[in-house]
Amino acid sequence: MTESPLEKKPGPAAGPETRPAVKDAEAAPVPVRASDADRDRVADILREALAEGRIDAEEHSERIDSVYQAKTLGELEPLVRDLPAGRTQQQAAHPVREAAPAGEWPETPATGGCSKDNLVAIFSGSTRKGRFRVPAKINAFACFGGVEIDLTEAVFERQHVQINATAIFGGIEIRVPENVTLRQKGAGIFGGFDVHTAESDDPHAPVVLVEGAAIFGGVEAKPKRGKRLRDLRHRMRKEL
Repeated sequence: MTESPLEKKPGPAAGPETRPAVKDAEAAPVPVRASDADRDRVADILREALAEGRIDAEEHSERIDSVYQAKTLGELEPLVRDLPAGRTQQQAAHPVREAAPAGEWPETPATGGCSKDNLVAIFSGSTRKGRFRVPAKINAFACFGGVEIDLTEAVFERQHVQINATAIFGGIEIRVPENVTLRQKGAGIFGGFDVHTAESDDPHAPVVLVEGAAIFGGVEAKPKRGKRLRDLRHRMRKEL
């Protein structure tokens, strides 16, 4: 039988549908890099958890080590996920601080220089002394080691300085000039947290607050005899 030219011939077999490549709009987000302030906030949460007995000294040491090795916020979040202050990522990034008693610890913006300093001694020693600009916050951690902080020759560029001191089977020694105000907010757990508090007669004198915990270790802070800051009213203008 002759095929009619009007008869529709079957077209080629349909292959798998081909679609233009489209970028995946739901790709995983790029990890956000953690800042020093982010690490400090997580370290503060861990320090409070240690003081409250929520984690033990060994676990605190392991987590603190991970905190300062973390490079992204995603690496920080699991370290406090099981703690009340770190139940959500937002709480971990912006922990609620206890209200300080009136006139005791007002927030003071930095006037220049470095904002913080970290001193870590694990089976070793770490020292900060001599003539340097005192940051707003100093984090000191000693585990089977010792940390020495000597502020007697330092330049105070701000009135309020906070020292977070955590000693686990180690020691932290802090020395300040005789004419500054020295306050404490810490605890000793099978250890000693010994701060020789003092109030300066000069309302313009720097205020050094030492807080933290000593677990099977010791934290000591006191004025150093014979060491005084001169010209306190103009200390902010001093140059190195």
